[in-house]
Amino acid sequence: MTAVLAVAACLYGLVIGSFLNVVIHRVPLHQSVVRPPSACPACESRISPVDNIPLVSWIALRGRCRSCGAPISARYPAVEALTALAFVATALRFGWSATLPAEIIFVAGLVALSFIDYDHMLLPKVVVYPLGALVLAGLVAAAAYDGSWHRLEVALACAAVEFALLFALNAASPRSLGFGDVRFGPVIALALGWLGWRYALGAFFAANLLGAGVGIALIALRKANRRTPIPFGVFLSAGAFAVLMLGGAFHYPA
Repeated sequence: MTAVLAVAACLYGLVIGSFLNVVIHRVPLHQSVVRPPSACPACESRISPVDNIPLVSWIALRGRCRSCGAPISARYPAVEALTALAFVATALRFGWSATLPAEIIFVAGLVALSFIDYDHMLLPKVVVYPLGALVLAGLVAAAAYDGSWHRLEVALACAAVEFALLFALNAASPRSLGFGDVRFGPVIALALGWLGWRYALGAFFAANLLGAGVGIALIALRKANRRTPIPFGVFLSAGAFAVLMLGGAFHYPA
């Protein structure tokens, strides 16, 4: 059954990863993620279904458009593969449980928001708010399924505390922490708080540790200075995923 779950998560991750590529590209441009259908950015030829199979089509076409031969960025299959791997890891972490759907949705959001923030220094509320709503809906369903209402209460409390903390940090230094991070943080605390408040706390510290480490390294390499903005959402996502995967190894109680 574990192998079946892993294969299903991989295939599902490839499909969702393909959709996330659309979200990553179009949302910052304020474009619909539904219409128009995917097209080559060079010749604008519509991509046929056979050429839109996640990962497989890019490999078969050798990374080029069938119509004009223009190169297609390797990041598209990379996002698909990354999403598939993240889904498999999450599925193996939670197994056939009521928690899995909410955490799968959460991980998909981490992927999309990480790339958007890296590209544009932006965590769009049109992605963050639906993500938070879907994660919450998934956790409510899980609580109703197995009666874990206390876990839901802890998750909501963690989200509230995280929002208050990040709101205060943003008010004290808007240049250091954007309001997009203030919106995103509570979603992370919600998804991880379901597992225990230590998970939410651990993700917060992991994000700051990663961000500080990368910032110090960039300054040392003279690639940045203390005033250079960094996409903190990337570190929030990385810290959250690391704690989501490794938190159980530390035996964090709920």
